[in-house]
Amino acid sequence: MELIELLSPEAVVASLKANSKKHALQEIAAKAAPVCGLPERDIFDTLLQRERLGSTGVGNGVAIPHGKLPQLDRLYGFFARLDKPIEFDSLDDQPVDLIFALLAPEGAGADHLKALARVARILRDQETAAKLRATKDAAALYSILTQPIGSTSSA
Repeated sequence: MELIELLSPEAVVASLKANSKKHALQEIAAKAAPVCGLPERDIFDTLLQRERLGSTGVGNGVAIPHGKLPQLDRLYGFFARLDKPIEFDSLDDQPVDLIFALLAPEGAGADHLKALARVARILRDQETAAKLRATKDAAALYSILTQPIGSTSSA
C-alpha cells in the first residue's frame, strides 16, 4: 500500500502548533474534518479513545494515532510536522514532532493494518524522518511521504 492512496496534499501540515498530545489531536481532527467530511468532534473522540488504550507514540519522535469511524468509506491519512516536539507518552519516552494520523472505515481490518505498517516503515527510516524534520513546506513534505516504495532512501 502506497501513502499516495491515503494522503492528499490538503492533509499535510508543515508546522502544527500544539503544546500537548490532546492539543495536537484536536488540531489534527480540525484539519482532517473537511478532508474526510466528518465532524471534527467525532474524529477527535476516536483518536483520543485510541490513545487511552495506549500511546501511539512509537519512538524516535514519531506518533501514529489512528482509529476507525463507521461513516468513512476509505482510509485517510493526515501528516503533521510539529513546530516544537511535545510529550506523547512514547515507548522510548522521547517527545514527538512527526505525527501521521490514520482514519479507517469500521470494516477495514487488513487494509488498516497494512496502512499502519507502511506508515511505520516510512517514518522509522532515519533518512526519511530527517528529510521530514528539515522541510518546512507542505508540498515538499507531501512529496517525501508519497515517494514510491524503494525510492524513499534515494534523492
